[in-house]
Formats: sequence, structure tokens, C-alpha cells
Amino acid sequence: MALQEDEVRKIVQRVLLRTLGMSEANEPGALSSPSAVKRPLITEQDVEAAPTGGELRFPAEAIVTPRARELALERKVFLSPQPGPVSTLSETPASGSKVIALGADHGGFAMKEALKAHLQELGYAVKDCGTFSSESVDYPDFAYAVARLVSEGQAWRGIMIDGAGIGSCMTANKVPGVRASMCYDLTTAVNAREHNDANVLTLGGRLIGENLAKEIVKTWLATEFAGGRHEGRVNKIMDVEKRYLRK
Repeated sequence: MALQEDEVRKIVQRVLLRTLGMSEANEPGALSSPSAVKRPLITEQDVEAAPTGGELRFPAEAIVTPRARELALERKVFLSPQPGPVSTLSETPASGSKVIALGADHGGFAMKEALKAHLQELGYAVKDCGTFSSESVDYPDFAYAVARLVSEGQAWRGIMIDGAGIGSCMTANKVPGVRASMCYDLTTAVNAREHNDANVLTLGGRLIGENLAKEIVKTWLATEFAGGRHEGRVNKIMDVEKRYLRK
């Protein structure tokens, strides 16, 4: 019976790989072989290998199978996508540009449109999460859409604009793996990246001007995480999140 179940798993795995456009030669869980797998695959075997109640770290571009997610919930294993070099998942196949998830509510719509063009001029690919007009909408819907793309590795970074930038920051930070920061000048933009490794930026479309917003975005995207003593502190931020996800 065990052999039959194993065969079924292999068949499902082959079908999944074909669906994702991968070679059948790809070995699931071979996270240390980027030459063999363009987008690593996290399967239930990877989750089974992690300690119960522990953490399974993997590249942000990896694909997690549905069964792996179910098993992680059953065994209370925290799935932890790790930020790293831009890969095929956070790039558009045609241009190879880094993907930025961009969103706004009605209060940030005009600024979103301006920033979209600005980002494209800087060489980034943009996933526009809406809204698409100045009609009144609820900012949590769009902040969540942006944060989810970052959390799932479908975008390298995320930017969300509402009237003040505060509510969207609160919403985005509810999504696992997201470290959102509201920035209002170049100093906060640098600090958010250097010290906190922020991966989502929120802006107040009614608090700052378009030119300043463009400079903040450019600076925030270009600033690298400093690591060192800051890395331990960022890890502590993420540890707080894990305590509640494990309950």
C-alpha cells in the first residue's frame, strides 16, 4: 500500500511540474540546486522533514504545493519564504525586470498612475493591483492584494498608496512575511530598507507631493538591507509573527 501511495505522489508531482512548465527531471526540495530547478518546488516531503511546530525556510520564488500547505497546517510548520536575489518568479519572462506590486485606493489613485509610469521608466515591471478610478473604495482590499503578491513571491517589492498611508501599512503587516513601512521622506525610506528590510512601502497620497513620492520610491527601491546587527532585530520582528501563526 505504501508503494502505491508513493507512486500516486510521483504521478501528481509529474503532472504538477508539467503544468508549471518544469522538466520532469527536477527534483522536489532540491533547494540547493538552482541550476537544476529554475523555481524550487516545496512538497509534502519537505514539510515532513521539518520538525513539528518548527520553521521551513525556502527561497521566496519557490512554489509550494497545495498538499505541502495542508501538511504544514496539520504539523504547525511555519512556511517562511526568504527574500533574496531576484529570480524568475519575481521577473517578467520577456524583460527580466524586477516586478513591483502597485496598488492604491481612491485617495492614492492619481499618485499610483504617476508612480506606475515612473517605475517603468526606472526599468521595473509593474503589477497593477488597482484601484482603477477615483471612485471611493476600501484601502484594505488593495493593500492586501499588494502584500499577498509580495508574501507569495510573485512580486519583488510592493508599493501601496492611500490618503495617509497608515491604514494600508497596518493591513499589509497582517500578511505573513510582509514588513511594511510608511515613509514620508528620504530618511524614512533609507531607514526602512537599511534597518528593517522592508518589502512593502506605503505612501500618503494626500500628505506628500508627486515629486517627493517619486524620490522616496526611487530611494527605497535602491537601498540595500544593511544586515549585521539589524538582521537579528528583523528576525525578532518575524519571530513575533510566528508565535501567533503557530497558535
